[in-house]
Amino acid sequence: YAANSILYNRGIYPEEQFSKVRKYGIPMLLIQDEAVKAYISSITSQLAEWLGCGKLQRIVLVIMSKASSEVLERWNFNIETDEEVVLKGVSREKSDKEIMREIQVIMRQIASSITYLPCLDEPCTFEILAYTDRDLSVPVTWLESDARLIKNAQVVKLHSFDTRIHRVGTL
Repeated sequence: YAANSILYNRGIYPEEQFSKVRKYGIPMLLIQDEAVKAYISSITSQLAEWLGCGKLQRIVLVIMSKASSEVLERWNFNIETDEEVVLKGVSREKSDKEIMREIQVIMRQIASSITYLPCLDEPCTFEILAYTDRDLSVPVTWLESDARLIKNAQVVKLHSFDTRIHRVGTL
């Protein structure tokens, strides 16, 4: 949902390519382009597997210029996994309502960030990067990538959220 929100709010795809749904108690927009949906779906299913075994450390959505491939933005979602929960299967106490409220805050911050981020005045594309443990087997359809860093980058820290298993910090 965060990827869809970023793609919509940063104007990576036209508004008419999104449809409205209600998730986490707030309205959100989801991309309807079949190729983009398939890309995001295949990535999120793999990320869910890595999250479940505590092997995922960071997800980065990178926005780049279509013409030059210059990296224009990096949306970082840093993930800390409670190893005890993964090893013992005992989750921490936290209500679904609290988790939902924290996710709502992040989604609202993503949407409101367009007020202070520069306009993207050129056609853009995106990639999703996954930072995992080194010993992890990576599917053959995934490629190694550089970090897609931005020189002299400015960083804006958004709220974090905490589930019973993971803590996610957003930059």
